[in-house]
Amino acid sequence: MGLGVNGYASHAMRKTGTGYDLPDGVDIRGRFDEEFAKILTRDALQFVAELQREFRNHIKYAMECRKEAKMRYNGGAVPGFDPATTYVREGEWMCAPVPLAVADRRVEITGPVERKMIINALNSGAKVFMADFEDALSPSWENLMKGHVNLKDAVDGTISFHDKARNRVYKLNGQTAKLFVRPRGWHLPEAHIFIDGEPATGCLVDFGFYFFHNYAAFRQNQGAGFGPFFYLPKMEHSREARIWNNVFEMAEKMAGIEKGSIRATVLIETLPAAFQMNEILYELRDHSVGLNCGRWDYIFSYVKTFQTHPDRTAAQIPIRDDPAANEAALELVRQDKLREVKAGHDGTWAAHPGLIPAIMEVFNNNMGHAPHQIQTMKREEEVHLTEEDLLQRPRGVRTMEGLRLNTRVGIQYLAAWLTGTGSVPLYNLMEDAATAEISRVQNWQWLKYGVALDGDGLGVKVSLDLFGRVVEEEMARIEQEVGKDKFKKGMYKEACKIFTRQCTAPALDDFLTLDAYNHIVIHRPKASSSL
Repeated sequence: MGLGVNGYASHAMRKTGTGYDLPDGVDIRGRFDEEFAKILTRDALQFVAELQREFRNHIKYAMECRKEAKMRYNGGAVPGFDPATTYVREGEWMCAPVPLAVADRRVEITGPVERKMIINALNSGAKVFMADFEDALSPSWENLMKGHVNLKDAVDGTISFHDKARNRVYKLNGQTAKLFVRPRGWHLPEAHIFIDGEPATGCLVDFGFYFFHNYAAFRQNQGAGFGPFFYLPKMEHSREARIWNNVFEMAEKMAGIEKGSIRATVLIETLPAAFQMNEILYELRDHSVGLNCGRWDYIFSYVKTFQTHPDRTAAQIPIRDDPAANEAALELVRQDKLREVKAGHDGTWAAHPGLIPAIMEVFNNNMGHAPHQIQTMKREEEVHLTEEDLLQRPRGVRTMEGLRLNTRVGIQYLAAWLTGTGSVPLYNLMEDAATAEISRVQNWQWLKYGVALDGDGLGVKVSLDLFGRVVEEEMARIEQEVGKDKFKKGMYKEACKIFTRQCTAPALDDFLTLDAYNHIVIHRPKASSSL
């Protein structure tokens, strides 16, 4: 039985004070909107509720396992290969063949699920566009629901945007990038939708609404009989991949489509996941379309995993903010992408549409007409990788300017996030939550261990007093850069409080956005229900 208007047995209609037609056990606490109601249909909500009920205990167990692993690392242990899954790492098995629709992914572009962004990204000339509900989006009720409306219109091929300021209408070209969607990580709740009295799991909301409304049109218009396609973030263990695999199988069964239709690429962006790559692929072998190296979040995870290991205090991360280096940037991008294609990557992310032609040229020159390197690239060095290889200490120095930049970037990103923007232009670059996380955990680690800023000849030790002065001076600089009016209207002071508290907390919070999320949840005024 397919999902649709009559996809579920009928219940007595239950209209509530929300304005939405809700199935039993579901409460919507975000505001009512006619456009949102097209997404929040009774059947779609029932589908999400069934996913939540089926998997919530598995998710809670996986999150408890994360806490136990964190306690082990904080007690001095380090991540490693699991002896219990040696049979997976050394056994003979294969992932399902890659569908033709996504065989060629040599250049991909990413961005939030905003209307104009979706159109421009699909028209960009990239092979894939990853539409993001995660790090590039501030998950306010408005952003999430508008995002689903936008994606439905994009899959239907009807999406357009009228830019009144430029008096320009944006529409899709005849040929567009393949659409992937990245839901939030397992750890994030959706506090505007309650199921059986508790907040829904954010990623099941993101996946559930998108899949429910789009699987049929996507498979016809984009996937050539496969799809939809997803990116899966922030996993730390293969048990989390197993939950996703089961979610996919349940969705396929409920929609009446073939097992293995849904496909997903997993981001390897946490240090523990680097020791679980074979196991993650194994769990998703019927639904996998590969792995992606998430470098920025991986750096964040390295610092977080070793937060109590003073011998692994991270060197300054080069957050690229030097406008004078822009003239050399294109050549640096080419060299970076050349290294990736020669290492066996089948594709790469472009940070900006303007970089796509140069990156495409690098991959074309090295891959020729082949869509990927799965069969042709020999990776002998992978066989000999050791645990020590994956735990190498970062090399480099720490500077006062690094401390200042971490503080400035972290506060400005968080201020934008609190006002509804998750993809933020800072110092000529588009930044998402990963940059702010690096800034936060690095400051926290340097403060905790009172490290010496050894890279600029000053030798000053990082202390609460020094950090307090840096915060004060950088707030003044931010006000000067953005202007008094924007500074006053923005949420810079609130962002500063949250960021400072996170950097100076005795224990490191797992995620900056988890703490900040409560500041963007807006519940509708309570109204009496009526049947």
